[in-house]
Amino acid sequence: MSWNRVAVVGAGLIKFGELFEQSYEQMAAGAFQAAVGSVDRGFEPSQVDAAFVATQRGTLWGQEGIGGNTVPTAIGLAGIPCTRIENACPSGSDAFRVGAMAVASGVHDVVLVIGVEKMRDKSTEEGLLSRAASGHPIFTRGETAPVLFAPFATRHMHEYGTTREMLASVAVKNHYNGARDPFAHFQNEITVDDVLASPPVCHPLHLLDCCPQTDGAAATLLVSAERAAEFTDRPVFVAGFGVATDHPYLHEKTTFTALKATTAAAERAYKMAGVEPAQIDCAEVHDCFTITEILDIEDLGFVEKGKGGVASLDGETSLQGRIPVNTSGGLLAKGHPIGASGVAQLTECWWQLRGDAGERQVEMRNGYALQHNVGGRGSGVSVVNILTTNA
Repeated sequence: MSWNRVAVVGAGLIKFGELFEQSYEQMAAGAFQAAVGSVDRGFEPSQVDAAFVATQRGTLWGQEGIGGNTVPTAIGLAGIPCTRIENACPSGSDAFRVGAMAVASGVHDVVLVIGVEKMRDKSTEEGLLSRAASGHPIFTRGETAPVLFAPFATRHMHEYGTTREMLASVAVKNHYNGARDPFAHFQNEITVDDVLASPPVCHPLHLLDCCPQTDGAAATLLVSAERAAEFTDRPVFVAGFGVATDHPYLHEKTTFTALKATTAAAERAYKMAGVEPAQIDCAEVHDCFTITEILDIEDLGFVEKGKGGVASLDGETSLQGRIPVNTSGGLLAKGHPIGASGVAQLTECWWQLRGDAGERQVEMRNGYALQHNVGGRGSGVSVVNILTTNA
């Protein structure tokens, strides 16, 4: 397969949280300005050839026209080609993948990938997420996101001896990291006892095992590698990516101790990048629930199947650990504004690779960072992107 190399020359986000005072368009503009301001040698917005906007706003709010035609105007680029990407929780990471392909194909030289989501202006009682997850009238009756993930936790406990304390250790670690991330929704440290004592949601998941609903926006600027020197002396390159799907309904699953879409997407990304899991220096993975991160680090090949809980409890995924995971605070602390989440994860990977992550900076031995999302009904879709500083 022949494709032109792609470089990430800018990335940024706004502070995540309950942003009632900001409109959807204002959040998008803030993220774009942050990305433009991050470009070492300066960047003129008029240099953007095309934009890809990740958002679930159409599904969540019933406004399907929002995104692809409103964001260009909001950021002062009305007239450019702009396409909305919606692919459940991996919407942002998939928009990045599509944007990278647009540059790799030679169709565009400079592409903006932006993710934006308003989650807090409506309550779940108004059908915000139930509308997004609606499906079969019988199989999905009474389902919520915790209901979909709790069976994976109980089965993992049954087969591998995973404990509530192991689950809680994921939340503790990610809140520790989030307390050091100025863009995170929650910036407070917690303890294992705090997690165990928090209100039950769906056994064995408690409140602090669950990510919050969050408003936010993030953006990245992609260019052809041959033009990277125009913008920076420290380019980060797209090494590989992969996307995969799985059966959407729980009764169709063949296992409850793995997310098959993640495994398949990772295999494709690793093959494209020409690397093994052991070469990844840090990873931003989908931790909508504590059990999800445990499954992720197993499915991505960072730890042996069944050992994710032990690895988390033993600190292998901490900032000083063997494979630092969710240095940004993850979805559990940073928040999960669906369309923006993947792009924000990629921004964290960009910062880590460039040595710009501040208190959260980890050692980059091999020059590779991995970003991952999984979502949709029954975790039916996953996207993995791998970035590198290796020329």
